[in-house]
Amino acid sequence: MKKILLLSDTHSYIDERILDFASQADEIWHAGDIGDLNLTDQLAKIAPVRAVFGNIDNAEIRKEFPLNNRFEVEGVDVLITHIGGYPGKYSPAISEEIYANPPKLFISGHSHILKVMPDRNLNLLHMNPGACGIHGFHQIRTMLRFTVDSGKIDNLEVIELGKRG
Repeated sequence: MKKILLLSDTHSYIDERILDFASQADEIWHAGDIGDLNLTDQLAKIAPVRAVFGNIDNAEIRKEFPLNNRFEVEGVDVLITHIGGYPGKYSPAISEEIYANPPKLFISGHSHILKVMPDRNLNLLHMNPGACGIHGFHQIRTMLRFTVDSGKIDNLEVIELGKRG
């Protein structure tokens, strides 16, 4: 079993609360708009980081992290991208891969809108952790944490970090 902390849209912002939750995770996944590699470097000192670059990320971050990151953890096939949409409205850039070979867990960021919903047609779970940074239109900073174990996603929790401002 692995404990996962899922975050997105930090836009270079990190604080002690994020680091505190990171210290409780076995892996940290970032769904893009990192903003600064110092952020992922800090997280990587705590636990392994899997990430993708987002639309605001510079060339340095784009060299470090891919546009799409597909991997398997504890029997769960995971696909992360920054601009991915959600069930019924997948982004054209990723929809072909999703329909041709659906992952068990599809993660995206970008919208700053916390969303967890199943795609019953493709038998996958979609997650968007919202945004935990302080830039954007979101009002409450959010992240997700959950466990993956023997092909199952379990113990899902929404973490609210307070108001953006």
